[in-house]
Amino acid sequence: MSDGDTLTVSDKPKPALTVKPQSSVFTGDRVTLSCDVGQLTGWTILWSKDSNPESTGDETKTLESVSVSDEGEYRCRAQRGNYYSEFSNTVKIIVKVRPKPVVDVDPDRRVFRGETVTLTCHIQQTGVWQYSLYKDHKQDHIIGREQNYKISSVDPSHSGVYSCRGAQTQAATHTQMSDGVTLTVSDLPRSTLTVTPDSPVFTGETVTLKCVIETYSDWRYEWYKDSVMLQTSDRYTVNRDTLTIRGVITNELGQYWCRGQRDERPNSSQSSSVSLSVKDSPRSTLTVTPYSPVFTGETVNLTCVIESHSNWRWRNYQTYGWIYEWTPEWRYEWYTDSVMLETSDRYTVNRNTLTIRGVITSDQGQYWCRGQRDERPSSSQESNQINLIINDLKPKPELTSDPAGAALTGNTVTLICRMNPATGWDFYWYKHILNSETKTETNSYRVKIDSVSAGGQYWCRAGRGKPVYYTQYSDALWVNVTGEREHSI
Repeated sequence: MSDGDTLTVSDKPKPALTVKPQSSVFTGDRVTLSCDVGQLTGWTILWSKDSNPESTGDETKTLESVSVSDEGEYRCRAQRGNYYSEFSNTVKIIVKVRPKPVVDVDPDRRVFRGETVTLTCHIQQTGVWQYSLYKDHKQDHIIGREQNYKISSVDPSHSGVYSCRGAQTQAATHTQMSDGVTLTVSDLPRSTLTVTPDSPVFTGETVTLKCVIETYSDWRYEWYKDSVMLQTSDRYTVNRDTLTIRGVITNELGQYWCRGQRDERPNSSQSSSVSLSVKDSPRSTLTVTPYSPVFTGETVNLTCVIESHSNWRWRNYQTYGWIYEWTPEWRYEWYTDSVMLETSDRYTVNRNTLTIRGVITSDQGQYWCRGQRDERPSSSQESNQINLIINDLKPKPELTSDPAGAALTGNTVTLICRMNPATGWDFYWYKHILNSETKTETNSYRVKIDSVSAGGQYWCRAGRGKPVYYTQYSDALWVNVTGEREHSI
């Protein structure tokens, strides 16, 4: 009888499936699956994923660089001959895309010397990360290991390209390398103030002051005259970096400067000051001929005289020295009330004189003039205003005699032709018949009574301008001659 041998019958074995480093991994990680059958020998390991057919392998299955396609549920069992163990527990491997950090720069990627800058490495994936910050793509040299890397008082040597990467030591995994962020360190911004046109400027001109601040465009601009900050108004307008002063006046001369403000650092930049000198523009004087009031049908001349202007002047040229040159003439503008007059058959212009032919009542109004030219000063001041009054009724002079009444032969009678207004007229005298005309520049006409025939009807009328505007004829005045003057012995 042989020695006896013990046969032990156990429950069907169930392998234990484990995964390292963990079941949730990133693309590119290395994952190891271990199927432990225990102390049993002679088994073949069968591996299955999801519903795919089983494959034969070792107790250890290694995925060297996982991809999204490796994600799924894994299990294993053992085979010996035609006998199979139970299936192991199921391990679900989750494969996530490897995160890519983002480097943020505060306050900005472009900063100024002396500022404090913080570079932050942001990783969207949760977890405990160790950070590595690199400069200029030198991955063998880590300049910082904190998520927030602060640089106090930056200078141009800190300029460069910064990138970061995160790592999880326990999981033996790391993120992708972030894209590089360029940090530029510049000198503090300088403000430059320019004035157009060049100083001195003339009253009435539009002056533009432009404040140019280097490197940044998000400034809020402040404008100062001497020590007073200017406020916007109808004459002071601001369009970002430009201050416009419309119609400058003499009390606006002074020192002007600008300053930029913004919410981020550096929050201020101040320019040097510029001196603005203001001179009076040439004065314009408007005269009218004939004097107002005028009468419908008359010809009126308005003359615009701009003072202190000669068409010749001396100018200094570096090459040729002083040269006497011709300067541009004025172009004259004429206005009634606020409307600029246009030339027509009735409105004609000859240099500085506007002629209105055959005035009508609608020509009545306030007239003024101004000069314009291409060279500074490009505009004269507005002239005085003349109120042109137009009477619709043709005037009629009054004819009287001195002495009045009968005249003796040998005496002299003075005829007086009165007009209102009294000045600016020539006078025309008629005796008996209207086609006998005598002209005088005064309103009196002496008639010597040589004989009785010197008596009779007399008329007068007045005229002025070119072409001559004539008044109505006066009423007839009878000069009666009664006899000879008595002679004393």
